[in-house]
Amino acid sequence: MTDWLAAIILGLVEGLTEFIPVSSTGHLLLTQHLLGLTDGRWSSFVVLIQLGAILAVVALYFQRLWGVLIRLPTDPTARHFAISIAVAFLPSLLAGAFLYDFIKQYLFESLVTICVSLIVGGFLLLALERWAPKPTSDDAMTVSWKKSLLIGLFQCLSLVPGVSRSGATISGGLVLGLQKPAAAEFSFFLAIPTMVGAFTYDLIKDGAGIDPDFAWLIAIGFVTSFVSGLIVIRWMLNVVAKHGFTPFAWWRIAAGSAGLAMIWGGLLG
Repeated sequence: MTDWLAAIILGLVEGLTEFIPVSSTGHLLLTQHLLGLTDGRWSSFVVLIQLGAILAVVALYFQRLWGVLIRLPTDPTARHFAISIAVAFLPSLLAGAFLYDFIKQYLFESLVTICVSLIVGGFLLLALERWAPKPTSDDAMTVSWKKSLLIGLFQCLSLVPGVSRSGATISGGLVLGLQKPAAAEFSFFLAIPTMVGAFTYDLIKDGAGIDPDFAWLIAIGFVTSFVSGLIVIRWMLNVVAKHGFTPFAWWRIAAGSAGLAMIWGGLLG
């Protein structure tokens, strides 16, 4: 398989999975190994193309986000929302900075960890669907700073590949009383600084090893993830409104189980 085709496939996987609670990183790493992409640069590729999908959030919510930005000096609600996102982002910023080397060296290479995380996360989503507290808030813009911090702590769980950033933050929102669409939207907004931070940090740490030819592959994956992410965001909100998170939970369990079967069968590893 040519490298540019692999870049498109990984870009599609990223865009299709970033905003649903199935772990985009877990799916990317499993796909990377299935395609036989063993060069260490592809680990950075997996991190860097995620910003493409995140820009889809900026594009779709541009008017809303721009409105918040221009109202910051005069509108307490806009300031509250901006601070809430910053507070939620802080835990993963600190944890990611301290654990970056460990995560990329060990967790990114542990396919069993990824698959088990997918399965466990799937069962946790099923449990939340059944036993989550009754929602008390339906607006992602008015989440309290305390709840924002707690959602940010949930997001730290997603540093383990296979846990799912969106899954962790949405689960945190549900536990704290957000309605499903509000929990999903807060997860979308929190993704913006989180993935910009991850992109910047990885570029600083490992960018020197990326030559111009490989940079073109990153650009291909970046654009592909952006376009596919645009499609998934609206679709995901519609699915959540109609069916909740149950379909994603069963997908996680199926994907993780299939991955373990391939590992034990010698087809993946």
